[in-house]
Amino acid sequence: MKILMLSAIVATSVMGASLIDEAKTAGLKPIPANPKALEKLTSNPKNPTTAAKVELGKMLYFEPRLSKSGLISCNTCHNLAIGGVDGMSAAIGHKWTSNPHGLSSPTVYNAVFYSQQFWDGRSPHLEDQAQGPIQAGPEMAAPKDYVTNVVTSMPEYVKMFQKAYGKDVKITFEKVADTIAVFERTLVTPSRYDDFLRGNKKALTTAEQKGLKTFIDKGCTTCHNDIALGGTMQAFGVVAPYKYMNVGDFKGDKNGMVRVPTLRNVTQTAPYFHNGQIATLSEAIKEMGRIQLGVDLTNEEIASIQTFLQSLEGKKPTIIYPMLPSATATTPKVDVVNN
Repeated sequence: MKILMLSAIVATSVMGASLIDEAKTAGLKPIPANPKALEKLTSNPKNPTTAAKVELGKMLYFEPRLSKSGLISCNTCHNLAIGGVDGMSAAIGHKWTSNPHGLSSPTVYNAVFYSQQFWDGRSPHLEDQAQGPIQAGPEMAAPKDYVTNVVTSMPEYVKMFQKAYGKDVKITFEKVADTIAVFERTLVTPSRYDDFLRGNKKALTTAEQKGLKTFIDKGCTTCHNDIALGGTMQAFGVVAPYKYMNVGDFKGDKNGMVRVPTLRNVTQTAPYFHNGQIATLSEAIKEMGRIQLGVDLTNEEIASIQTFLQSLEGKKPTIIYPMLPSATATTPKVDVVNN
């Protein structure tokens, strides 16, 4: 019995070691464990991360008065308490408007690792991305000047901008978006999977390692790779059309390419696909096999991959809900009739 147990342990250890190499060869990379290495990877040299910027960015992320209605903040659609999403098939914004293209809100967690932002990849980084939803009519519907007036009307925000950027800072709409982006760059969620890729063969169970092996062997890493296991632009519906492609008018960018969603914390980001038409992870896996890989995955293979994906649920940073500044006499008033 002892010999059999020892043999099983040795076999698992050997499988783990070879699987780590296989995963790296397939393009999978861990989140750096070293804080300085992680900061270097996630920080924008043109917009360096500092504690003052992060704290201010967090407040602005949760600030509903940046929206024309005074009700919607970044956290409304990218709720940090529930996986960085809103759980809706299509995002709901200003005046309860559903996203006109039928698009769902992708998670903000680990978005810093994406090569491009938005489903069509139109933004190169988080600073640019943060400007879009605030101004978009179906989302927060706030013009640039409105946002600037809201922020500069509150002395506490002015002082915090001065602390973060210097006494002579000019508070602009772009600076507000930049600061939100700095906070978003800290929303990284390392998991046991990262420990495994860094060499801890016991970080994943035997079943999870089997699922990772299946994930690699079936070709999932063709699109879901690198640190985010996604985040690049890829062709969608490679061998067959997505069965809900007619829901909404989104067809990808001008080349039909779609930004691949991260698989980190994927157990928390349902419903799935750009238009949120698939409710369960098992169905999403099956559909991806059909339309991207051209394979009819068995129930056993689907369950195995899903077991691996569960290991991608990471440790989220502690977020303490901020107390926001009081409005003043000069803070723009919300027009509940016309807004």
